[in-house]
This record gives sequence, C-alpha cells and structure tokens, in this order.
Amino acid sequence: MTSDKLIPLKGLRGMIARNLSQAWQAPRVAQGIRFNVSSCQALIEQQRQETGKKVTITHLLIKALAQTLQNHPLVNATLSDAGVQLHDEVNIALAVATDAGLLVPVIRNVQSMSTPELVDAVADLAEKARSNNLPASAFQGGTFTLSALGKSAVEWFTPVLNPPQVGILGAGSISETALVVDGEIAIAPVMELTLVFDHRALDGHPAAQFLSELKQRLEQAEL
Repeated sequence: MTSDKLIPLKGLRGMIARNLSQAWQAPRVAQGIRFNVSSCQALIEQQRQETGKKVTITHLLIKALAQTLQNHPLVNATLSDAGVQLHDEVNIALAVATDAGLLVPVIRNVQSMSTPELVDAVADLAEKARSNNLPASAFQGGTFTLSALGKSAVEWFTPVLNPPQVGILGAGSISETALVVDGEIAIAPVMELTLVFDHRALDGHPAAQFLSELKQRLEQAEL
C-alpha cells in the first residue's frame, strides 16, 4: 500500500500557485551584490542596548531599503496595463514562512518609522501571519518585497517577483569570507543580496545604481 499524499492546490496553496504563475510571465532580470556586514552588526548591538528591542539584520535591511527606494522611484513602483505607477510611500512586503505556506504581508509607510517602531511592526505582522490572523487588506498595497533567508544556510537565491511590484530583494545568510579591507586581506562577515526586477518597467543601469546605493548604506550603516 502506498503512503503517497496529494496536497490539493486550493485555498492558500492555490493562491500561492496562481501568484507564482503570474510572476513567471514577467520578463525578469536578476542582479546581485555582496556587502560587508561588520558595520551593521555593530549598529545592531548599539541599537539593542539603546532601545531594548531585538533589532536584527532584517530590520536594518528594511530601513536601508526604505531610504534607498525613496531615491529610486522606478524601483518603488508597480506595473499595470496603464503603465508604471511610482509611489511616494514605501510599503515593504515581507515574506513570512508559515505552516500553511509563504505569506507576504505589508509594512506600510516604512520611510516614516523609527527602528523601535519597525521592530514592533515586523513582530506583530509575523505573529499574526503565523497564527492566520491577518485580513486580506494586510497583503495589499505593497510597493517592494523583501525575502530574507538569514536563519538558513542558504547564502544566495533568486526570489520570484511579487506582482504587480516591479522589484524584490532576496537576502541570504551571513557567512565569513576573505575580503580586501583597507588594502589588507581580512576575514569579514558578508551577505549576498539579489535584486530581481521586471524589465518592462526597469532597465539594468538604474537597477544597478539602486543596488550600489543600498550596498553603500549598509556598509556604512547610514540608517
């Protein structure tokens, strides 16, 4: 007797399947960078002591994204048949793994949040997502998506677009590697970031400019 099991593509699993099929139709392009996490790690320790909050690299990534997206409106955008809609607000959709599947609730107006406010907002959304206690409106209105696998052993990956958003950033785990720092070879913590974007709305050069500024902000901890 076989023990095979069929998981029907309905409900949440069906919604995920439909969204992925839609995303796969877009002419997507990927670009990647690697950044030195040392300054961010120092800032995390400082902010944990100052705020008493459990600040993580994910929170700093969201902060850096919000600041950088404001300078690159073509990346903080959504695409429709009518054209490319640029957004003043930065609404970050954050991928959250749950027992039922991957959910992507939206953190709104991130550009106006302090770090403690952001920590609380992320914790609240993640808890509600995992307990299946989010309304449909919590998944609407995102302008950019972050998918972070920092707690895994995966160092880099290519995330799937979250339509109608133009871009999504995939963040891998932190690993130690040899870098040239101030002319000397040193072992440093690094993280790989992969930007996937819809080529109908965004070209390679402005995407590279966005990633370059994001890398600079993170390495200098300008958050």
